Amino acid sequence: MAEDTQSYASHARMVPGYHYFTGLLLLVLLIWTSRELLRGFSVAGLMDFLLVLTVTLTAYYARTFALGVQDRVIRLEERLRMSQLLPDELRSRVHEFTTEQLIGLRFASDEELPALARRVLDESIDDRKAIKSAVRDWRSDHQRI
Repeated sequence: MAEDTQSYASHARMVPGYHYFTGLLLLVLLIWTSRELLRGFSVAGLMDFLLVLTVTLTAYYARTFALGVQDRVIRLEERLRMSQLLPDELRSRVHEFTTEQLIGLRFASDEELPALARRVLDESIDDRKAIKSAVRDWRSDHQRI
């Protein structure tokens, strides 16, 4: 089954069950248990609040940790890709790219990468969104977390 073509406007991955339903449900539960605890303190109410707070923090950190690992993998993958695709004078500068820059550059096609990489370094473009929006020949990534 062919996957949809991506672009800057369509590359963000949203998982409705996680991003909307779970987040909303945890927020409702956190507000509810807080309200109940404030209306009348009880040990059971405190335990309910702490349980919901723990689950909320666990969901938040699970997402944050997964994205951190994804960023490290992207950094490694893009440095390897650059060592194969960039001309010699740029290849020696691969270590100068920040993680943010590498994340933005990962969507550039193999043909577009050398020129865009040079521009990113020469103009000190640090914002991943600005780099992504500069990509003209988009290389899709359907395996993101």
